Amino acid sequence: MQVEMRIQGLMCDPITRMPIVLLRDPKSDAKLPIWVGVFEASAISLELEHVQPPRPMTHDLFRETLRRLGARLARVVITGLQDSTFFAELELETASGTLRIDARPSDAIALALRCEAPIFAEQQVIEDAQNIDLTQGHEDSERYRAWLEELDRKDLGKYEM
Repeated sequence: MQVEMRIQGLMCDPITRMPIVLLRDPKSDAKLPIWVGVFEASAISLELEHVQPPRPMTHDLFRETLRRLGARLARVVITGLQDSTFFAELELETASGTLRIDARPSDAIALALRCEAPIFAEQQVIEDAQNIDLTQGHEDSERYRAWLEELDRKDLGKYEM
């Protein structure tokens, strides 16, 4: 079963200093934290903030390529979680049918924002994410998990999507 997720926020992990995109199921309030690279976070942030760069970025280029080829990004799906690494797929609608393309979640999310496509996660991924070692080897994992669960909307910016 797939669950539609919304971007609740984009923030910096206080321990690793890596950006996190926090997805949330608006119906159950389940959260899915996905660590992303700095460049991918920047691409996501630019779109969330409606900033138009002077030249197309990679995700803008891909969106325009899809459009010119007559394809449409129907949805993004976070499909798996293995060894603390998330996996995603782009679901494209084309004249010849539906195509699924493997993608990093960060790229998939950045593209979904640009194409105004919904973001989904497999229910099993949401459940499996509850068991991720959030501290990635750091001490005090319970305090860290509590911090993540208790994040207030003001801590996450104005990105409810």
